[in-house]
Amino acid sequence: MLDDAPSELNLQRLHNRGAHYLGTLAHFLQAPSAEWFTVGIGAPLVRERIAAQLADAGLKPATLVHPSATLGEDCTIGAGTVVCAGAAISTCVVLGEHVHVNANASIGHDTRLDALVSVNPGAIISGDCLIGTRCLLGAGSVILQGLQVGADTIVGAAACVTRDVPSGVTVKGAPGRWAAPTDAAPAV
Repeated sequence: MLDDAPSELNLQRLHNRGAHYLGTLAHFLQAPSAEWFTVGIGAPLVRERIAAQLADAGLKPATLVHPSATLGEDCTIGAGTVVCAGAAISTCVVLGEHVHVNANASIGHDTRLDALVSVNPGAIISGDCLIGTRCLLGAGSVILQGLQVGADTIVGAAACVTRDVPSGVTVKGAPGRWAAPTDAAPAV
């Protein structure tokens, strides 16, 4: 594991799991000792920056799917994607590069998650949805059937999206609302 500022607690966690701390990213990039990488950081922008640095150093992104995750037929999983324990992914789902689907998240049929999306634990994306690049869907959030969430949007924990959401906003509440640039927040 690489970490630019590991806490004592995280170093102990690594030790308990039999993993090794390899140093900082800058130190590692001077002489990479691996061929493959996965970035285990939930923040999409940070994950994007680090994945680019590792790829530029010649490493290849590894795709990791926990054995207890379920995937339906005809799913496409992009390089560097992580699917955690208990995740349920239906049929005809496309996950872009470096997507994170966390524990017990659910993704409905015919849905596409563009690159670098983070789906936090327990989030539910109904069928036939499109989630834009670098979105972060909070724990327990819900995206209803057939909706689109624009790039660089944050859907807060437990928010319920009931309408299409533009790019670059933060959605809160149930029904979800976001601060519009000039008016009161519309219901989503």
